[in-house]
Amino acid sequence: MAENNNNLPGSLLQAILFAAEKHRDQRRKGANQAPYINHPIAVAEILWRVGGVRDEVTLQAAILHDTVEDTDTTPEELERLFGVEVRDVVMEATDDKSLPKAERKRLQIVHAPSRTVRARAVKIADKISNLRDIIHTPPPDWSEARIREYVLWSERVVNGLRGFHPALEAAYDEILSDAKLSLGFD
Repeated sequence: MAENNNNLPGSLLQAILFAAEKHRDQRRKGANQAPYINHPIAVAEILWRVGGVRDEVTLQAAILHDTVEDTDTTPEELERLFGVEVRDVVMEATDDKSLPKAERKRLQIVHAPSRTVRARAVKIADKISNLRDIIHTPPPDWSEARIREYVLWSERVVNGLRGFHPALEAAYDEILSDAKLSLGFD
């Protein structure tokens, strides 16, 4: 993965400011109803701290990864503000919300092996963040069965993303193990 970090702090701050504005009225599903922006910041932080990712495009895409899917952001807007490479990584991490949820989940599994190295990193860090949140502050309206289903589904997605980011994969395996232990998986 090429590194382009000549203006890394500025580019990340620009992405954070943009994502914070786009997600300003959103909350996470967890019991604590955390501000949504905490999630993309956590994904970028996982990439930096755990994965050792210093690639500007990947880190910006991590911050922006839910903007097209969950806000009124357009791919064209991302391209204009952050460039083609960032837009492309974000779009690889974006579900088509016009499809039923079950189909979107199925397609994440199917498409995982064909994702670029950058998109794989963002997706693995996203799943680490999501599993951590589900273990510590599960959505109050989620049954244990739904949480178990999410854990197993995330494992299938990440299995298709493997082979490029050993540190992120190991961190995912650790949080997956914690999730399975807390849910009493055999």
